Amino acid sequence: MKLGILAHIFGKQPCADLAKTVAEHGFTSVQLALAKALSDIDSSSGKLSPGLANEVGEQFSRQGVKIAVLGCYINPVNPDAEERRIELNRFKEHIRYARDFGCSMVATETGSWATYKQTHPEDFEEKGWQVLRESVEELVEEGEKWGVNVAIEPVAVHTLHTTEHMQRLFQEVPSSNLGMLFDPCNLLKVHHIDDQETFLRQVFDTLYPHMIMIHAKDLVFNEDGSKQDMVAGEGLLNYPIFIELLKKYKPHIQISLEGVTKDRVMDSANFLRREWDKR
Repeated sequence: MKLGILAHIFGKQPCADLAKTVAEHGFTSVQLALAKALSDIDSSSGKLSPGLANEVGEQFSRQGVKIAVLGCYINPVNPDAEERRIELNRFKEHIRYARDFGCSMVATETGSWATYKQTHPEDFEEKGWQVLRESVEELVEEGEKWGVNVAIEPVAVHTLHTTEHMQRLFQEVPSSNLGMLFDPCNLLKVHHIDDQETFLRQVFDTLYPHMIMIHAKDLVFNEDGSKQDMVAGEGLLNYPIFIELLKKYKPHIQISLEGVTKDRVMDSANFLRREWDKR
């Protein structure tokens, strides 16, 4: 099992200290959101360089930890065109230097499904889709230049919130440099819970060729239908089926632990490793 972790779960630290902390907890990779994780590196727009990326990558490599993916969570459907341009340019900067960090992926989510509800009440979802597609096309074009994958993470309340949306995106942006970061808890909705096996099998059967990264956590639903993140193994996710499908379709894919506080990290990691070894 290739189990990693969101680096900033351990708090914002100097790069060398963070790399050591990750390794001491037994993780072999990280999802690294530079601005959230590193206290001694200025990663603001325009500051990245091959040298900076090499320095960060080498600190983790010395501890036997790989940077699996750079997290650059922007809003690609931001209705303010100027702000959206700033965010897209930041993501493209991450793409240009990803290989110098030692990784080949940069990840983001896709903004709220209701972003254009007030300005385009009749067709707000389609308007959001059009803006998202344009943004993704631009990011993927940059990724193709640098040999880097754009990892898109669907979420139940975001512009991309169903399996069908992901299929449509891959059809309309047919690039080998576009991939899916799959977090089952983010895509699950209340009506899926009673028959998770059918839902999860359908997602894997349909989209497994596009999956390039996995997030692992757990969830429960509150009375109002909203989600609450939980430590892996303490919520509703059907982990036996999820792990069975991972082993069948993506046996060596990188898995990044999230949705947990640093004091519960080992509880969650140990649960995942036990479940993996059972299957």
